[in-house]
Amino acid sequence: MIRKLIAGTALATIVGTALFARSMKKKAEAAVPPDGNFIDIDGNRIHYVDRGGREAPAIVLIHGLAGQIRNFGRPLLEDLEKDYRLILVDRPGSGWSVRAPDASSSLWQQAAVMANFIRTLGLGRPMIVGHSLGGALALTMAAEHPDVVSRLALICPLTQDQKEVPKAYKGLEIRSPVVRRLIAHSIAVPIGIINQDKILGQVFGPEPVPGDFAVAGGGALGARPQAFYETSSDMVALEDQLPLLVERYGSIRVPVRILFAEGDQLLDPQFHGATTAGQLADGRLELVPGGHMLPFTQPEMTARWIRRAAEEEEDAGDATRRAEG
Repeated sequence: MIRKLIAGTALATIVGTALFARSMKKKAEAAVPPDGNFIDIDGNRIHYVDRGGREAPAIVLIHGLAGQIRNFGRPLLEDLEKDYRLILVDRPGSGWSVRAPDASSSLWQQAAVMANFIRTLGLGRPMIVGHSLGGALALTMAAEHPDVVSRLALICPLTQDQKEVPKAYKGLEIRSPVVRRLIAHSIAVPIGIINQDKILGQVFGPEPVPGDFAVAGGGALGARPQAFYETSSDMVALEDQLPLLVERYGSIRVPVRILFAEGDQLLDPQFHGATTAGQLADGRLELVPGGHMLPFTQPEMTARWIRRAAEEEEDAGDATRRAEG
């Protein structure tokens, strides 16, 4: 009798959390609908936004882990689109983009999709702006597909193989795809909502979490079962990919500019910034006060820095300097 009661309670809990997750998915997608267009690239349904003049120099902006297009603040885009054509893209499996059923979440696979995305849109060799995991992806593109990259501007990028997963992402460390999917469609969403203040505090800290991030920053889309599954898949894949990527840094010949927040609570600026700048043929690091989410918390400053990275003459210069105003 007791066993039946326990089994029944467990089943009711699983069904209840699954229904709750489905309800949250609908609410999240209603709050943050698609902002742009969709295009099929290698079986992936890619969501992207194309802003600014078509004849202006192109900049492709790629978000980080668990992110999406709106992570780049509106003031940043409104500033840059005056002089540049901005293409913001949801990585495969992130935001409103859908990963191909047979595709892996490896950096190499994602880089191939992004390279073909650039070729399909006829963008030539744009500058790539990568935030967080988007920085690792941008570096992979530069190493594997130099024909679609002119220079990189990386913001608080993941660039090195670190042994410890940031506390905010510990719950994503699920190596079994079967277990990952089971958790994604049951307890992941309610647990994520319970812990969201703590997690976002680490992601944004030491800066405060903006009150409008759920909608204006697209954060609500993280409260979906598939978003949890794909984010976990992306993170686990990095364990094998990052050491291989680091070995390729010496082969990257395009200028790479790195902006890091001194107070970043997810990634160490010296390890992921200064170390990487020194491993690149033309790498330079700039440090500023703030936290990991600079594109959303300090969009005006970040836009100025992107402009400098896009407009400077190609020279190695000093590896590290403090950003100006």
